[in-house]
Amino acid sequence: MRLINRDFTLLWAGQSVSQTGDYVFDTTLTLWVGTELLRGGALAPLAVSGLLVTVAVATLLVAPIAGVLVDRWDHRRTMLGSDLIRAVLIGAVSVLAFLPKGTLPTGVTVAAVYLAVFLNAAVSQYFNPARFAIIGEVVPAELRTKAAGIGQSTQAIAGIVGPPLAAPLLFTAGVQWALVLNALSYVGSYLLVGAVRTERRTTRESDARASVPAELREGLRLALGNQVVRALLQVIALISVGIGALNTVNVFFLQVNLHSDVKWFGTLETALGLGTLLGAVLATPLQSRLGTRRALPLALVAMGALLLGYARLGAFWPALGLLAVLGVALAVVNAGFAPLLIEATPKEYLGRVFSVINPVQQVANVLGMALAGWLASTALRGFHGEVGGLHLGGYDTVLTGSALLVLAGGAYAVGALWPTAGRAGAGSPGQDGGAGAAVAPEAVP
Repeated sequence: MRLINRDFTLLWAGQSVSQTGDYVFDTTLTLWVGTELLRGGALAPLAVSGLLVTVAVATLLVAPIAGVLVDRWDHRRTMLGSDLIRAVLIGAVSVLAFLPKGTLPTGVTVAAVYLAVFLNAAVSQYFNPARFAIIGEVVPAELRTKAAGIGQSTQAIAGIVGPPLAAPLLFTAGVQWALVLNALSYVGSYLLVGAVRTERRTTRESDARASVPAELREGLRLALGNQVVRALLQVIALISVGIGALNTVNVFFLQVNLHSDVKWFGTLETALGLGTLLGAVLATPLQSRLGTRRALPLALVAMGALLLGYARLGAFWPALGLLAVLGVALAVVNAGFAPLLIEATPKEYLGRVFSVINPVQQVANVLGMALAGWLASTALRGFHGEVGGLHLGGYDTVLTGSALLVLAGGAYAVGALWPTAGRAGAGSPGQDGGAGAAVAPEAVP
């Protein structure tokens, strides 16, 4: 089976293998730390949440530097090196898991897990922008929306398939085999990426002399000076705060507002994943018909409106259907994001721009989670009020605020991205007449 072309098919296959392994790995570590290593301990919830914080910290510390270096290095070799390092890293953790119980103190094992999670996330900051850039090299401009849709479908399937595999592996075969599976997924990705044919890039003499901070500043100037990139940054910040808040209070909203048992929470996640999968299929024809500059803002507005409706629901089954539709809109947004960014960014800056966006998303997401958690636990705890005849509680108020943030992001995207007669490239989705001019006009592809 060939998707778009041979090289993209290989990249897609590598993504399928490694992302499924990643979902198994993430779920396995959560279960291992929370239910086995620290079973019954008062610190178990804190330790599990600490795994998420560790990933965020690694992203914030490493991503900016990684973006500079990825722009200097050969993208394919960067991906290969990252896969090898991650395979060895996770393999080392699996060796610890094979040791007889009690060989090492629990604290040492937990510390080793934290270190592995940090290093794995750090290395991923090199792999992800390199993969993003190499797709821009191997996929023609007119097929990038299709490529993004395929990537969204793959991630959605991995998210649906991976986590359910983790529990049976952990509790039947053992954590060590789940870790071995993840290490092997990186080996599989290495072999597939190794077969990709791209023009080999060498580090230029000017790159070797340039300082990392100076190149990072150039990337920031491009991100802030380019209309499309700046708009995407601001949009992703707004919607990440909103989605972070949703992720924080949704389990409580399920119990209090939807009057359902917590055991149904996974079903809500599955509905969102299935909707995302359907949306990934619909994204390409929708964006071909409307253009990416129209489809993405409209999908954002739809997301905000759907989330606003979700906040007002009081029963489980309507919420399940609405989340599935929300997943469709989310997939359209995600499928349009990458093509717009690739078209608007000179290829010499793709790594840096990607590594600016990733920390912004992480910070906004953590901010949304922290703000929602604080409001739900303090100011809005036990809150009941009425506005215009509508009853408001604590959790639905937080979700309403989330919806308004997403709507604000959609409204901003309409103003900043919607094609007009006076905007260069208005007739071509994903084009921006001033792309890269703030930094290096001669570098625009």
